[in-house]
Amino acid sequence: MGLFLAFSMLGSVALAQLSFAGTRAGQNGGGQLVSTPESTPGELSDLPPAPKGKSTVIGGTIHDVDPVRDRLTLKVFGGRSLKILFDERTQVYRDGVKIPLRNLEPAHDASVETVLDGTNVFALSIHILSQSPQGECQGQVLDYNPGTRELTIRDGLSHESIKLHVLEGTAIVRAGQASSTENLGSSPLVKGTLISAKFTSDKNGRAVASQIAILATPGSAFMFTGNVAFLDLHSNILVVVDPRDDKSYKISFDPALFPMSRDLHVGARVTVTANFNGSGYVASAIAAN
Repeated sequence: MGLFLAFSMLGSVALAQLSFAGTRAGQNGGGQLVSTPESTPGELSDLPPAPKGKSTVIGGTIHDVDPVRDRLTLKVFGGRSLKILFDERTQVYRDGVKIPLRNLEPAHDASVETVLDGTNVFALSIHILSQSPQGECQGQVLDYNPGTRELTIRDGLSHESIKLHVLEGTAIVRAGQASSTENLGSSPLVKGTLISAKFTSDKNGRAVASQIAILATPGSAFMFTGNVAFLDLHSNILVVVDPRDDKSYKISFDPALFPMSRDLHVGARVTVTANFNGSGYVASAIAAN
């Protein structure tokens, strides 16, 4: 569970598969979207490959489309607006049917499959929907008011705050790597907690949580075993890829406490015990395997 959190909103039309370059969407007998090959020889020859990395689906309302700057403005639930870049590599669909990029226009409900391209957010695909989307978000708890049942989360993509309404019957479950010290207790939504949430929008455009998964709470301890994917001895940061969930974990450490860290290198296999302090993971033990 790296701290690169993402805010994800999925359309109510079930997306069985998404293909982000050279594909078109169809429907199977169950009404789900599937991807089928599409040949576009030479169409993208002058463009580099689409940006790589973890993609995130963001849902909301497209308020503005600027074909000159190749940029759209998406207002997501929670009241914030996000600038998203697009170009000929972006696939556009209306209720599962592919449409030309030139037909992209403001829409009340849309979900945009995005990826970070440097510091910019790039649209791999855009799905315009005739029904209000369901969604999923990941972020860090900034505040929870049990009286109003309003949960405020810092979005990992834009680093802005979003708001969810937590119903009395909303399921709160444990997810991600197991902690040796964590106890969910009766109120796990404390400041700094890392969560993911599934939600729907009500008629007023308010995001209502249907399930909340607790990924890490402040003070909880975790053990990660895997290969070092990144190491910076100047900023005292290492990134471990744990094969148990194939996720990357960014961990800070004090080299004075771990002299052996000078012998670490990318590719080394390590076991790291780390505490989550509400901002990140801090190593309490590092062992080379």
